[in-house]
Amino acid sequence: MSTTPTADAQDREPTPDTAEDQAFFPSPYSLSQYTAPRTDFDGLSTDATTAGRWKILVLATEERYMLMQNGRFFSTGNHPVETLLPIHHMAEAGFEIEVATLTGAPGKFEWWAYPHEDEAVARTWERLADQVKAPRALAEVLDGDLEDYAAFFVPGGHGAMLGIPASTLVRDALDRFLTEDRLIISLCHGPAAFIAGGLGRETNPLAGYEIVSFPDGLDAGANLEIGYLPGRMPWALGEALTAQGLTVLNDDMTGATHRDRNVLTGDSPLAANQLGKDSVAALLERFGS
Repeated sequence: MSTTPTADAQDREPTPDTAEDQAFFPSPYSLSQYTAPRTDFDGLSTDATTAGRWKILVLATEERYMLMQNGRFFSTGNHPVETLLPIHHMAEAGFEIEVATLTGAPGKFEWWAYPHEDEAVARTWERLADQVKAPRALAEVLDGDLEDYAAFFVPGGHGAMLGIPASTLVRDALDRFLTEDRLIISLCHGPAAFIAGGLGRETNPLAGYEIVSFPDGLDAGANLEIGYLPGRMPWALGEALTAQGLTVLNDDMTGATHRDRNVLTGDSPLAANQLGKDSVAALLERFGS
């Protein structure tokens, strides 16, 4: 992403979200830099599918508004590309998708980032819309048997930083997926969920893992300058992950993905397509029959 001094200053002002006092969407200019009508989806990586009963547990955020340091709200949620494009790959490979939120309240999306001309994303949204609007409560899922779940997927979007990192339910989910040798998948701001692993403990079980995620430098720099964010973030994702003992490999946004053992991560929306392919490869290797 690059910024240009010729862009009208007004276009860099965050757009008011009139549903809440002092709430804002990203500026028109920032959306011109960060969103597009189509993704880079270039087809499935394989025609192979699982022959098993396997499910993917998707943890969506139910939070809409992030309170910034200046008292403004950022109107956020889960990023649609970071959510739907990886899921598209996994669903097409035969994995059943199950959506949950912390309490069972509807999931929230950054609808301003939805790629309205993308057929793969549209097909997956049509498949999941009812679940996103009426998801399962995470506690209900954890009360049951997780034997049929192959992976725990936490999509990105700044909304993943709200509530999820402070949830002992998320800590328990991470524990169970790690203990049962299942996959954990996330990208962009979604790895905020990994912070929950350290709640009430001296050591986070994910300490020592290498990941990629959205870089703090962009949220503290360019995202403010171009009006993507209406104020400084309440806390820095990479800094918090590092404090939990994880190693964040990237300091920029290139579309990078990374796998460390059973944890697969991507750095941004640019990584969504490749992370979907990586996830399918890992899932079929482990649960292909």
